Amino acid sequence: MQSLELQNTVKEALNALYHHPDDGVRMQADRWLQDFQRTIDAWQVADNLLHDATSNLETLIFCSQTLRSKVQRDFEELPSEAFRQLRDSLNNLLKKFHKGPPIVRTQISIAVAALAVHVPAEDWGDGGIVNWLRVEMNSHPEYIPGFLELLTVLPEETFNYKIAARPERRRHFEKELTSQMETVLNILTTCLNISELKEQVLEAFASWLRLKHGIPGSVLAAHPLVLTALSSLNSEILSEASVNVVSELIHYTASGSSGGVSVQMPLIQVLVPQVMSLQAQLRDSSKDEEDVKAIARLFADMGDSYVELIATGSSEAMMIVNALLEVASVPEYDIASMTFNFWHSLQVILTKRNSNTSFGDEASIEAERNRRLQIFHQSYEALVSLVSSRVQYPQDYQELSYEDLKEFKQTRYAVADVLTDAASVLGGDATLQILYVKLVEAVSCCGHENGEWRPAEAALFCIRAISNYVSVVEENVMPQVMDLLSKLPHQPQLLQTVCLIIGAYSKWLDAAPSGFSKLPLVIEILMSGMRTSEDSAAAAALAFRHICDDCRKKLCAYCKQLFHIYYTAVNGEGSFKGSAEDSLHLVEALSMVITELPPEPAKDALEELCSSVVTPLQEVINQGPEVLEKKHARELTVHIDRFAYIFRYVNHPGAVADAIHRLWPIFKAIFDLRAWDMRTMESLCRACKYAVRTSGRLMGITIGAMLEEIQGLYQQHHQPCFLYLSSEVIKIFGSDPSCASYLKNMIEALFTRTTCLLTNIKEFTTRPDIADDCFLLASRCIRYCPQLFIPSAVFPALVDCSMIGITVQHREASNSVLTFLSDIFDLAKSSKGEQFLSIRDNVIIPRGATITRVLVAALTGALPSSRLETVTYALLALTRAYGMQALEWARESVSLIPLTAVKEVERSRFLQALSDAASGADVNALMAPVEELSDVCRRNRTVQEIVQGALKPHELNMVAVS
Repeated sequence: MQSLELQNTVKEALNALYHHPDDGVRMQADRWLQDFQRTIDAWQVADNLLHDATSNLETLIFCSQTLRSKVQRDFEELPSEAFRQLRDSLNNLLKKFHKGPPIVRTQISIAVAALAVHVPAEDWGDGGIVNWLRVEMNSHPEYIPGFLELLTVLPEETFNYKIAARPERRRHFEKELTSQMETVLNILTTCLNISELKEQVLEAFASWLRLKHGIPGSVLAAHPLVLTALSSLNSEILSEASVNVVSELIHYTASGSSGGVSVQMPLIQVLVPQVMSLQAQLRDSSKDEEDVKAIARLFADMGDSYVELIATGSSEAMMIVNALLEVASVPEYDIASMTFNFWHSLQVILTKRNSNTSFGDEASIEAERNRRLQIFHQSYEALVSLVSSRVQYPQDYQELSYEDLKEFKQTRYAVADVLTDAASVLGGDATLQILYVKLVEAVSCCGHENGEWRPAEAALFCIRAISNYVSVVEENVMPQVMDLLSKLPHQPQLLQTVCLIIGAYSKWLDAAPSGFSKLPLVIEILMSGMRTSEDSAAAAALAFRHICDDCRKKLCAYCKQLFHIYYTAVNGEGSFKGSAEDSLHLVEALSMVITELPPEPAKDALEELCSSVVTPLQEVINQGPEVLEKKHARELTVHIDRFAYIFRYVNHPGAVADAIHRLWPIFKAIFDLRAWDMRTMESLCRACKYAVRTSGRLMGITIGAMLEEIQGLYQQHHQPCFLYLSSEVIKIFGSDPSCASYLKNMIEALFTRTTCLLTNIKEFTTRPDIADDCFLLASRCIRYCPQLFIPSAVFPALVDCSMIGITVQHREASNSVLTFLSDIFDLAKSSKGEQFLSIRDNVIIPRGATITRVLVAALTGALPSSRLETVTYALLALTRAYGMQALEWARESVSLIPLTAVKEVERSRFLQALSDAASGADVNALMAPVEELSDVCRRNRTVQEIVQGALKPHELNMVAVS
């Protein structure tokens, strides 16, 4: 009775989901249905409704999906004797829906395949599911279409990790299927006799080929299934299934598990001529685009799979290369781009020094390499011409949607990668020559303001793409390119690319004989770029930074002019269109030139630069505390960020130390009045960090004042950046005895406050930045000043705090906590830390069992599987530090997990691997058993809840151990 009521409720909920006008009701129905799918009752209700002749399509789809997901994820809910009943019911449903609806039949097929992953072959009878299926097909030929779909999805489910099967069972299932390959091919060959099933048979064959089982090429070359697929390629209507089969055959012949190309040569010799015979269809205008795409895919597959053979440069190989050039010339980018991976792989083989080692001595290897490069020279020249036109802005570029514009940019990046591949083979200078011809043609089109700018922009984009491959002393083309730039109209997109190309060739401007003489010309262009549009200003600022970086020594004599450019752009004396972030490139540019000046001029230049930045801040402070407090953070950080760049890139420690000393009263005023404001504090701490990093121990008394300031402010405002700045200070001053008392006080004050803030996992979750920066600081203390940190009273409290935070979901916070613990366990590896081992042991050993238990909980589901490596290393470091004691802790923890979740053999394998790794075995050998234990414990929600319920990582007693 209850089941009948539930069935009616499911129908009502589905009706509400699909047809009720109220969004709230639909959402409520959706939630109820999702919760229902997780219940044990869902098995029977879904099965009943699927057998019910009155169920409508919506009900059938929902119930088939429910049954499929229950078999995949929750099969262990059922008693072992339920298997046959479930199998027979699914079999009946497969027969019932053999003619459709297709979506329902597919879900039922996947459910049967998932059942086969869970249940060993012997339970299906001799020969496993494949033989069971063969018997069913022979007994009920009228249901063959439904059974063929099951046969198709079977190998696909081998690699479906939604199925909550143990890793060991999954491996056995794959072996069961591969052992039945011959039977499957016989079934499919028999089904070929039913002409209307040919497409379905070929799809099933393609699916089984993906298992990459080593069938000899000589067998496949003459196999009826292969011959049928190849003959279908030339039929009037191109068969999608036959293309899939041939594609899989090509991949199969190149896979290691099939024996590789040499073993599969008989099959390759059948496949290649058949695919090559399709080349003419690439040019056939009557062909449908989807057909051309399918044919192009086969050529691309051949290129990718046989690239090692093609690289030999034989006449047969060059036929394939020419066909791939033809694919690259197809107007549709989606089709042409299928070849891009091949051109890259071929380039890697052709240019790699050790790819021809079979040719003997060094001279023979080099001769063979040069021979191959020469053979493919013409092909890559043709490729450059073909792809360079694809980067041109479309006529209607201003009307492109955000998504279309994003796609266009991705196309340009992909073409840029192909051009760099070509430049690797041809040489940058030769590639430049080809592109220069295109540029000259294009420039003639935009000789006046209303001219066509797009071809010129495309040619310049391509020339920029190969900048790293062009010789920095190239004198034939680059001087002419630079001269052409000034003749181009100031159209915003074109000017942006012109600015970017100037930045890309900054090394050429410095090194080429005529390069530096072009500098006034290009600076003028960059100034125009800064005034034209936001994008061109951003490109110009970036280019200016590159020029100042690469030409810094030569530019030292032009500091006055550089300051003029800086003031014009940054201080609003000109109409700079760039953002505050763009202006930072100009600050960086000037800072790098100042670095090259002698100490006294550098000090003066730094003072001038700082003066221009500090003036607006000083003006705000002079207006009084109320004005400073009310200012929007952005009005302050725009200036403070410039200080960060100055202190980072002016590499004159003494001059920077003097500067920060002079500026400290202003910094202190901002610290005191804006400590509540995270954005301003982050900006200010960043500036201080770079000042500390550059000045080091020359900072003198300023460092004491800075430490006192952040230590005091942290007690009230808890800004994570105060901890981050402290980390930098510890790194520089940690081993300086004269700073010991300052640092000890700072460490104790910061950590004492933080451990009061992070008292439970909820606090870690709401304050992940504090947790992250706190434990980064703690790790720095272990590395740079263990003598101040480990004997301190705050060390045990911080270890207790870290135990609470291991399972925080925030990635960076979790990693910082785990790294801190690993650093403690690895203390013996550090010469500074060895003397503190007894103090460490007094803290860790009483907590060892709890730490281990939380780490095991993290491995088995408390943390995402992406953190596995970090958690494993922490557990390994603990085991190496405490040997048999730690193994006992691990054994106690793992034994808490019920045998319904983890088998004894899985526990033992994990503990043995941990023992081996602790004894010095390769750490990588530990990963496989850890991953297996992790997979087993996460295989479905129920198991994960059982495991975490047993280990209780959040409920352990975290009170400090005395």
